[in-house]
Amino acid sequence: MILVTGGAGFIGSNFVHLWLADHGEPVVTLDKLTYAGNLSNLAALEDDGRHHFVQGDIGDRDLVERLLHEHRPRVVFNFAAESHVDRSISGPGAFIQTNVVGTFNLLEAVRAYWAELPGEDRRAFRFLHVSTDEVYGTLGPADAPFAETNAYEPNSPYAASKAASDHLVRAWRHTYGLPMLTTNCSNNYGPFHFPEKLIPLVIHNALAGTPLPIYGDGLQVRDWLYVEDHCRALMRVAEAGAPGETYNIGGWNEQTNLDVVRAICRTLDEMRPRTDGGSYAEQITFVRDRPGHDRRYAIDAQKIERELGWRPRETFASGIRRTVRWYLDNQQWVDGVTSGAYRSWVDHHYGG
Repeated sequence: MILVTGGAGFIGSNFVHLWLADHGEPVVTLDKLTYAGNLSNLAALEDDGRHHFVQGDIGDRDLVERLLHEHRPRVVFNFAAESHVDRSISGPGAFIQTNVVGTFNLLEAVRAYWAELPGEDRRAFRFLHVSTDEVYGTLGPADAPFAETNAYEPNSPYAASKAASDHLVRAWRHTYGLPMLTTNCSNNYGPFHFPEKLIPLVIHNALAGTPLPIYGDGLQVRDWLYVEDHCRALMRVAEAGAPGETYNIGGWNEQTNLDVVRAICRTLDEMRPRTDGGSYAEQITFVRDRPGHDRRYAIDAQKIERELGWRPRETFASGIRRTVRWYLDNQQWVDGVTSGAYRSWVDHHYGG
């Protein structure tokens, strides 16, 4: 079986669903259930005997050690993280606690478990740490995409906390010999994405008839990766990646934020036309840019394709259609996560 931390969040829950569909191997999911960890993401697995959910914190070393010794996973996938740049600017402490201190405690629990495994189980064990391209900093318009050899230059509290966790993972590999793997991915999108991030926020606001907020001039560039493609890449890394290695995972889909929002509007115009006959693009509103906003991210994903044979299946056009359709078909899920607290947070960050 495998242990998935942060498995009730956006990427983690997609991973759990896809793992059980593709592999059938049992999964223990550990999640603290903060605002972005949502049990409804895993509701379809409630009666699935292959899935066991535990509410808890990766920083609780006693709990993690108990789960490891009770369930004996052969792989630990670490998705658990505070992950939103805006929230890290207004409240960095939670990011340090989860992404740095929590990762440290998780590593120590895993190290103790791994040290006691018998020979073949010890050799086969893997710990896969899921990270972000934001640790590399920002790119100029003509710069080459981020490769695994790029220096770390994080520019936000979130990125700095993830960079710190990556360094811990690297150190535990080189100091203790733990069979670690690290992945750095580009911007994910798809089902179960909490609507504080750009794509689900725009879909939600468009349908609600409210402004579609775009920071600054909207020309910030990101590489967009459909979440199911990311999950398949992680499976491949766990299966065939070399311990100690880092693999960048990207979608080969660079888009400006403004182009992303316009693509969503065109898709909604087709799938759910406004009753007044207008375009959702009329709701686009430019708001004050956030502090330290990185201008461009882009991932060079040649290493994972060359060494492990992975390449994304979805284009941005196909992925955004799948994403919009999912949100249209799952309005009950959206209603459940967009509480009063959520609305207050959006007003605070995008108001004016």
